[in-house]
Amino acid sequence: MNANPKAQAATLEKSRQASSEQRLRELGIELPAPPEPFGTYVEAVQTSNLLFLSGMLPTEGHGAKFIGRIGAELDVEAGRKAARLAALNVLAVARQHLGSLDKVTRVVRLGVSVATSGDVRDQPKVADAASELLQDVFGKHKSPCRLVYGVASLPLGTPVELEVIFEVAT
Repeated sequence: MNANPKAQAATLEKSRQASSEQRLRELGIELPAPPEPFGTYVEAVQTSNLLFLSGMLPTEGHGAKFIGRIGAELDVEAGRKAARLAALNVLAVARQHLGSLDKVTRVVRLGVSVATSGDVRDQPKVADAASELLQDVFGKHKSPCRLVYGVASLPLGTPVELEVIFEVAT
């Protein structure tokens, strides 16, 4: 780790200046096709400068890639992979709606529901995978407030569902 405060400040400033789309390219991240709704709703609604996303699941195509509960059928690492995939779907839907992720000025809120069994208490570790991806793409200075819930069941039997609110340039 660099102990030089000036170098750290310069690195932070460079990170702030890099666009979200540029960060995606630098990280080698290819976004999946945006998921289609699994019911009668839309994936994104914008009102003024806020973009609300419907619950995002760890899906590929029109099906769940991960099925099960943390502590029963899946372990924490599988839950983290599911949370990361759900976050990739968040980015894909936001880009589809906005045209570019560079229009995101802040990640306001990240809600993470984690399906668990028994007395599992590792929901924050699972949620961190989504938080880390959003931070990698948008920068630490745009990190959201976060809520993490342990629940008994989620749609399609998935282990994770994300709820995200973005502030966007209008």
